[in-house]
Amino acid sequence: MKTTPGATTSIPLQIFYGPADYNILKRYDNGFSKLVNLGQGMYAFVRPINQYIILPIFDFFKGFNIGYGIIIAILTLIIRLVTSPLVYKSYLSGAKMKALRPEIAQLKEKHGNDQQAMSMEQMKLFREAGVNPLGGCMPALLQIPIFFALYAFFSATVDLRGIPFLWANDLSAYDDPIKFGFNIPFMGDHLSLFTLLATVTSLLISVYSMSMSPDQSNPMMKYMPYIFPVFLLFIFNKMPSALTWYYTVSNVITLILQFVIQNYIIDHDKILVKIQANRKKPKTKSKWQERLEQMQEQQKELNTKKAKAKK
Repeated sequence: MKTTPGATTSIPLQIFYGPADYNILKRYDNGFSKLVNLGQGMYAFVRPINQYIILPIFDFFKGFNIGYGIIIAILTLIIRLVTSPLVYKSYLSGAKMKALRPEIAQLKEKHGNDQQAMSMEQMKLFREAGVNPLGGCMPALLQIPIFFALYAFFSATVDLRGIPFLWANDLSAYDDPIKFGFNIPFMGDHLSLFTLLATVTSLLISVYSMSMSPDQSNPMMKYMPYIFPVFLLFIFNKMPSALTWYYTVSNVITLILQFVIQNYIIDHDKILVKIQANRKKPKTKSKWQERLEQMQEQQKELNTKKAKAKK
């Protein structure tokens, strides 16, 4: 094309008319693939998880024509296998906590309602035994970015649109086999069966986890693990059935792993022996432990002064 000096060159307008399929849009190399919401805005940090992990695995199994519901189950299994080392550490921490339950019960009898003294003695017990009370938090934290990544992926991928699975008519939308005929605030006019299964399995996990943890004297902490699964009915009820199916399969795998690890892999007698051995080793306090104990001591002194002032 000939242009005269000073003239501007026109850029041809490109229009794509078709499905918002990530793989198709990526071939054009014009940034069109960014239109597919695999993680945008405040959730942009999960986009690499979808681009380099979830999407390649999903596309690989898609080539076998085994059904998208089965692919999601396989994807869930792979994710859980990859994160299983952290899960094992979580259950090992829970087993150690369970081994200390008799001693924690004795501390409760000793200190009664003095929560401050109880907390200090309990921290000392954990330090002596080499137990990290926060050891079970890492798997839960790890699930957060994975959940957000899958929420974006299942909502954005066109492959799931209009695809039925079991009682769900569309994996990209919520399943609603149970209709109320009236609207419930924050829930809608239906009950997702996948959401119900996710809630029940989450409740079973909570029951099992609480059986491994020391008894909680704080009523809020004691009942929170049972209350949270109920909230899932309201949070998940309008989410894509692909996501609630993933969550249900993930919970079932968790229950199986809990049973196998606790009954066939973890040796509870060895844990007790190791705890006793840790108690004989010299202990060094971390700066965080020192600060926490200082705060606890200051709070205890303050409470003592307040009690004396009332008298």
